[in-house]
Amino acid sequence: MCRLLAITSASPVALEDHLRPFAEIARTSREFQGHGWGCAWQDEGVWRTSHSISPVWEDDLGRFGRARVVIAHARSAFRDEGIAVENNMPFVEPPLAFAFNGELRGVRIAETGRIGAEKLFRFLLAHGGAEGLEGVRTAVRLVGQRTRYIRAMNFVLGGDGRFVVGSSFGEDADYFTVHAKRGSGLVVVCSAPYPGEAAGWTPMANGALEEIPWFS
Repeated sequence: MCRLLAITSASPVALEDHLRPFAEIARTSREFQGHGWGCAWQDEGVWRTSHSISPVWEDDLGRFGRARVVIAHARSAFRDEGIAVENNMPFVEPPLAFAFNGELRGVRIAETGRIGAEKLFRFLLAHGGAEGLEGVRTAVRLVGQRTRYIRAMNFVLGGDGRFVVGSSFGEDADYFTVHAKRGSGLVVVCSAPYPGEAAGWTPMANGALEEIPWFS
């Protein structure tokens, strides 16, 4: 399954400084994360994006500048299907951007989309996800009611001055637990602690749903 990253900072950070450890997490993952990747960052209130079919660890990460709000995603395509750059997250429907990591089995949601993650994004938006934490909570509950088994449903929904981060899984806690690192003027959420940085990272609880305001 995929890997995801979200950052909010009080001052602009060099994207390369965070994308390089994220790329190493993807490269060394026990599940292949090389079906492309994407990045979205805020630039004067607008999401700018970059998507590539190359593995993140093979891309030129030095080409990125600085930003205060970032979402990145490395893709492991389900059953190696739908490998195309347009299927790489983050998906953006202004003012929101979305990245997903997980697998829903027997899910019954009637939404358009090329892949399951895009359908899930549209379902969240259609059922209150654009309204903040409580709206997302309602939409997530509906997804649970319409899904036979949630192997994992980790996601970041960013926009309107906040991230809403969800983490839930039915198995393999070591792999699916999302971690957060919080410091003065910086919050980083990632599928795993950065390599060599075990200290300072806190695992999110299974079933957690948290709103993280962006630094103003």
